Amino acid sequence: MGLLSFYLISQLIYIIKRKFFKNSRILPLHLTNKLSSSFNMEKSATSPLASVVNSGPVSILCYCLSSILMTLTNKYVLSGFSFNLNFFLLAIQSIVCIVTIGSLKGFGIITYRQFNRDEAQKWFPIAFLLVVMIYTASKAIQFLSIPVYTIFKNLTIILIAYGEVIWFGGKVTSMVLGSFLLMVLSSLIAWYGDASAAASSNVDLFELYIGYFWMFTNCFASAAFVLIMRKRIKLTNFKDFDTMYYNNLLSIPILLVSSFTFENWTSENLALNFPEDIRGATIFAMILSGISSVGISYCSAWCVRVTSSTTYSMVGALNKLPIALLGLVFFDAAVNFWSVSSIFVGFVAGLVYAVAKQKQAKDAAAAQALPSSK
Repeated sequence: MGLLSFYLISQLIYIIKRKFFKNSRILPLHLTNKLSSSFNMEKSATSPLASVVNSGPVSILCYCLSSILMTLTNKYVLSGFSFNLNFFLLAIQSIVCIVTIGSLKGFGIITYRQFNRDEAQKWFPIAFLLVVMIYTASKAIQFLSIPVYTIFKNLTIILIAYGEVIWFGGKVTSMVLGSFLLMVLSSLIAWYGDASAAASSNVDLFELYIGYFWMFTNCFASAAFVLIMRKRIKLTNFKDFDTMYYNNLLSIPILLVSSFTFENWTSENLALNFPEDIRGATIFAMILSGISSVGISYCSAWCVRVTSSTTYSMVGALNKLPIALLGLVFFDAAVNFWSVSSIFVGFVAGLVYAVAKQKQAKDAAAAQALPSSK
């Protein structure tokens, strides 16, 4: 109720400002400039806030922290005990995202386009794919350890790359192909180490393979979501916050209906999902994971804007290492030669992929510049 009240108050402020004070300066000029500096590239670079907003290292650090925070909080909620309300958790995350960006818009810090029924109908299939993607990810991380989940997530890159070849005329160079082979190798090593550890500790292998089923389903769903969304963004000219708004807003009814339809809402199951001794911590972790999902969405765009897409991809590769290591430290993941080797090989694969994409971008730029130099 507190989140909802805050959202409604901020939306009321936004409506009042838009209706009555559209052309007047109700706020002092210096305060207005500070509020909008995070999203206005024309702001003077001498401002301390602007220097932070345009800082590459700060954007990289924020992206890494938000990514790590969301992965760890999701793992805590989904596998720390007998939690089985996955749809409900994802609905909470989407609601927190809408409340957050709606509140920021209400206070005039960000902006995104108003809801349009025609655009929503065209965007609905993408929101449905998003639900499939995040639900399969939640199931995969519930059954698999964080290192294994992180390593297998690399396979999505391969599917997206070949999807771009088919749909957008992309190209897979020999160096990119080499990074793909390393990604597959790291996944095989992770699978072997995970299966060996499970067999030696009498863990139910059936549950383990269920986790791999959800993981592979998630890879295909993630690739389909990214490729179809990219195509739709080109047609609609959506900006970052437009995409966040429609994705999360349209996901909420799907997730809530799925939760009330397919999940067990008896008092006994609620007591199982929210034990009295850790109920507060669980609810806090659910809200925190929603906030971190907002952080990842913004920090991804922020990092690309102030650095480059190559730097962003390299940061993504480097970020897999601390996530995997923290998964080994904080959760009951197998620590053996194979698990550590898979993390290392996956880390190298990500670096090779980032370098290959950098080389590919430079070659493309040189090829475009060549005719004009004649």
